[in-house]
Amino acid sequence: MWANKNNVCALILILVAFVGVSQTTAIPDPNFEQALIDLGYDAAPLDGLILTANISGVTNLDVQSRNILNLTGIEGFINLTIFNCDGNLLTNLNISQNTKLTQLFCSDNQLTAVDTSQQINLDIFWCSNNQLTTLDLTNNTKLISLVCANNFLTNLDTTQNNSLNVLVCENNQILSLDVSSNNALSRLQCGTNLLSDLDVSKNPNLGFLLCENNQLSTLDVSTNTLLSTLNCGFNNLQELDLSSNSALTELNCSNNNLCRLNIKNGNNANAVVDFQSNINLNCVVVDNPSGNHGSWKPASFSNYTSSQNQCRNFVNVDTLESVVTNKIYTLPILTYGNYFTLSEGNGTPLFSGKDITTSQTVYIYNESLCATNESSFYVLITSEDYYIPKYFTPNNDGMHDFWKVQDFTNTIESISIFNRYGKLLKSLPSNSSGWNGIFNGKLLVSDTYWYVIALNTGETIKGYFALKR
Repeated sequence: MWANKNNVCALILILVAFVGVSQTTAIPDPNFEQALIDLGYDAAPLDGLILTANISGVTNLDVQSRNILNLTGIEGFINLTIFNCDGNLLTNLNISQNTKLTQLFCSDNQLTAVDTSQQINLDIFWCSNNQLTTLDLTNNTKLISLVCANNFLTNLDTTQNNSLNVLVCENNQILSLDVSSNNALSRLQCGTNLLSDLDVSKNPNLGFLLCENNQLSTLDVSTNTLLSTLNCGFNNLQELDLSSNSALTELNCSNNNLCRLNIKNGNNANAVVDFQSNINLNCVVVDNPSGNHGSWKPASFSNYTSSQNQCRNFVNVDTLESVVTNKIYTLPILTYGNYFTLSEGNGTPLFSGKDITTSQTVYIYNESLCATNESSFYVLITSEDYYIPKYFTPNNDGMHDFWKVQDFTNTIESISIFNRYGKLLKSLPSNSSGWNGIFNGKLLVSDTYWYVIALNTGETIKGYFALKR
């Protein structure tokens, strides 16, 4: 009888011990256990164990910056929804049992992999400053915020994350990034990667885009009308059109190869702009070319215009007056540009010192890396003893500003100019520089005017010409 009682007591003690063990969770890392003690989930002294009942109901756990090497025991937090283990010394993170997680913060560790396949309700996942080479987000279809900057990712697939609102993946080695499925995306930071292409045409809610330090040669943000901040510096962009981005207040497109930059979007007065170190950019299209751009960089830039076509005006090109002669005309040396027989550098090239023997228009065409400019003049070769212009345009543009009769054989004695009513307006000698359309200090209106030219032979020549303003 006593033997049976002793056996029963021994069995009871064994069962009690077993039950006691089953109610604890091992916490082998002393720093992890100390953090749990500090949070009130465990009691001193450190013994490598914690009552499972104390942690099974915990929903929010923050153990950041506690020098933790090993998170064994985290599996006991079966109801955990928010977990922050940033700033520790972790090389491994097993959260396979924490299936209720909605927010996971594990940045600033030494993790080479994080498996989130069991966390189907995860909506926030921040894992920056680790050593991650891959991320599989296929099962995290509810994800709205992903921050995975400063890792070693070469690929990032977010095509299954249709609710994604924030994506920060800068400072990786990503070769391509498809965000066409992320229609809700409002913030994208993908700078300092290896991207040669970035299509954001399917992201209408995008308001913040940082894609600096990549290899982009084109960037179309015409559909991103909510865009307020854009940093696309240190790429290979040659053209950037921001005319549709009326919400833009901050722009950095420095250190590119820009030839065309259009910021005429109606919001320049509220914008901070940096387009320095685009050495070939000779013109920027803005809201108001005469407005205050003193805070923009480079501060010394002044070639602002209201249309791209006007950019050619900032390319120097020589201009020559049209020529009328009864001899050959020799093309002079140019400083800016080259001679051609057709517009826009087409036709036959002509060279300084060439004799022009037939009447023709000669074009002077100058081409920079980003823009071109052109002027033209007419060479009239005549067999007449004198030349009488049929019109002139006194608008101080350097072309036809004077009505001037040219006397090739010194046969003209004087020239008289009359209005249509016969009133004498001007008398000119044969060697005069011409008439500028002024009478008694006043500009005469566009009209037809008459001339009488007296020749040395006693003959007179009469006719009319037009003044055009």
